[in-house]
Amino acid sequence: MLWVKAFHIIFVASWFAGLFYLPRIFVNLALVEPDSVAERDRLLLMARKLLRFMTLLALPALGLGLWLWVGYGIGWGPGNGWMHAKLLVVVVLLAYHGYCAQLLRDFEAGRNRRSHVWYRWFNEAPVLLLVAGVLLVVLKPF
Repeated sequence: MLWVKAFHIIFVASWFAGLFYLPRIFVNLALVEPDSVAERDRLLLMARKLLRFMTLLALPALGLGLWLWVGYGIGWGPGNGWMHAKLLVVVVLLAYHGYCAQLLRDFEAGRNRRSHVWYRWFNEAPVLLLVAGVLLVVLKPF
């Protein structure tokens, strides 16, 4: 079980690296001048590659987490309400990941209507979700 847990943590940390960085690319895309095509194309290429890579990292993170939950019974039974809250955090993270993909499609289609400031605030969501997830898993408050 420790191997599964270790690799789950590794893949979750790697997925979060993408969740932290992709919105930073969006900040830069929102700042690109309309006539700077090369810069825009370079940032879009980076964003596409990062989204693909972080999606590939999210899959084993989710699979290994499911293995720990269902296969080893972590979080089952009375006194494990923390697991329900953690699963909610995971669902919100998946929604955030999906929304990042939608934002990238909007940038690619020239439909971005948000400012770089909005993306700076948007970039803070995974930090809060990481804090919530770690506190729930380590402290098991309920």
